[in-house]
Amino acid sequence: MLNTNVVLRPATRDDWPAIASLLELNQLPLDGAREQVSGYLLATRDGEIVGCAGAEVYGDAALLRSVAVAPGSRRQGVGKMLVRRLLQEAWRRQVSKFYLLTVTAPEYFAQFGFRHEPIERAPQALKASAEFQGACPASAAFMSLTLASAPPAWGDPGQANRSPLLD
Repeated sequence: MLNTNVVLRPATRDDWPAIASLLELNQLPLDGAREQVSGYLLATRDGEIVGCAGAEVYGDAALLRSVAVAPGSRRQGVGKMLVRRLLQEAWRRQVSKFYLLTVTAPEYFAQFGFRHEPIERAPQALKASAEFQGACPASAAFMSLTLASAPPAWGDPGQANRSPLLD
């Protein structure tokens, strides 16, 4: 039962308690997330928040963070829907490169075209984010994706529904 009745929508401040709960359930850091809630995308099913993912935009670079799915909705494509939409929105906004830090899911993000990179290559603006300031452990893998050369695994950005996300 993939994506059945899942609707994606931008998060609001009122969604913070549900986002925080999802992050804690998935053992992801809360540091800095609340301040970035306007960059979060939510997956809902029957009015219930079943997934989230966030993007922090720093000029032409963005940091993907907090991709989390509720236990009862895992392995149904919810995470992929969230990541694809964030990539589409970033492409639409002319973000040239997307970055992330991950401890547990480098193979998952590789399917979207993310590649390992030395953390020293991280843009200075990203280094000021909570993720780089200690929210993620030093052992986290640093990965990047150049959107202009992104594989079709994340979909055709020209077909994305426009939303205020990342604006």
